[in-house]
Amino acid sequence: MDPLPDGWLWGTATAAYQIEGAVTEDGRGPSIWDVFTAEPGRVKNGDTGDVACDHYHRWPEDVALLADLGVNAYRFSVAWPRVQPDGRGPANARGLDFYDRLVDALAERDITPVVTLYHWDLPQALQDAGGWMNRDTAHRLAEYAALVAARLGDRVGVWITLNEPFVHMTEGYGIGTHAPGEALLLDALPAAHHMLLGHGLTVPVLRERSSGLVAITNNHSPVWPASDTPADRAAASAFDVLQNRLFTDPILLGRLPDLSAYGISRDELPFVRDGDPGTIAAPIDRLGVNYYSPTRVRAPHGPAAPEPRPGGSVLSEVGDRIEDAGLPFEDVPIDGYPLTAFGWPVVPDGLHELLTGLRDTYRDALPPILVTENGCSAPDDDPGRRDQDRIDYLDGHLRAVRRAVDDGVDVRGYFVWSLLDNFEWAEGYAQRFGLVHVDFATQARTPKASYHWFRDHLARYR
Repeated sequence: MDPLPDGWLWGTATAAYQIEGAVTEDGRGPSIWDVFTAEPGRVKNGDTGDVACDHYHRWPEDVALLADLGVNAYRFSVAWPRVQPDGRGPANARGLDFYDRLVDALAERDITPVVTLYHWDLPQALQDAGGWMNRDTAHRLAEYAALVAARLGDRVGVWITLNEPFVHMTEGYGIGTHAPGEALLLDALPAAHHMLLGHGLTVPVLRERSSGLVAITNNHSPVWPASDTPADRAAASAFDVLQNRLFTDPILLGRLPDLSAYGISRDELPFVRDGDPGTIAAPIDRLGVNYYSPTRVRAPHGPAAPEPRPGGSVLSEVGDRIEDAGLPFEDVPIDGYPLTAFGWPVVPDGLHELLTGLRDTYRDALPPILVTENGCSAPDDDPGRRDQDRIDYLDGHLRAVRRAVDDGVDVRGYFVWSLLDNFEWAEGYAQRFGLVHVDFATQARTPKASYHWFRDHLARYR
């Protein structure tokens, strides 16, 4: 087997609100997800992350699972309201103590901590002041990052400033299906800029306090036109700008992408101030790429267009709001592929297409890539399935990554989403992405067949 690049990271990923629980312990303040899940009808079955996987208390067991799995990296997020209950001011020492213990335990097992600073759990106090629509939140992110890096920076191998700002902007501020539940449609663009600004302000803060690599992670998707007509190709280009370029061009190229498909001049945005582009373009060491499936779009057909299949993509959540929003695309189901339990098409070649496309688009401006999330929900509660759907998914996507490396794409790591079955945002506990089954009534952990398969896969590289 050909070797992978030096320093390759094999890992799994989680997020604080999805696994930690203990939402009122150690001085943690409320987050936007605490408030959102308390509102009836927001989350399937009325589920919340109040307990989740109880990782806050069971973290030694989870670290042991990581060690047995054989990974050399673990991507997790720090809960901002656990460190700064109100989103500003001095650190809550008890909150940082938890992450201090976790990082020490990982280091003792030669597992590199890959720390995401913001995975959507904004302190509610900041949301009350406008959240990411408020420019001040960008400065608050940098202040929070300084507190975390001062405590953990000597042991963290990779910092990820933001996780999936595209999804957070779109579902949290654009259409309201995620916390904080705002439905601003295209008026949510200031949230995109302020997240980018927060990232740019945070990069030098991390460099001053840690030798760890600095990255940002976005959810990327190849965009396929429904046909070869000029209108459908234009629709695909417009959506590519929104998902793949809005949060990448400013960082790697120092400018916003062309927003004219949305009737917006990128040179006339009142929330962009002098100096912002240079701040946002602070050099990074890695680009984090989360991949789940491609997106297929066509030009809008108006109100008579058929409804998109639920779960197909972020676009499928928009539904009949597309016409009102004036968006220049519509979601079209991708046929001919197996589907995950979430209804997402399983297209491993899409990951190869994505990675080579990033290389071809950004060329010398592209830093080495980390595949920071890739995985699927599968109906693995049925013992008769033996978790084969997830095994097949991982096998196909790992082969796609290998082909991209062989084709000259500078990839440096791969992280499975997720280590544990967890709270899956608006889906509550209805979707299971874990290599490890969690019985949410007892909190018992049971490694699945995919856990053992991935462990065997990693053993080949030791």
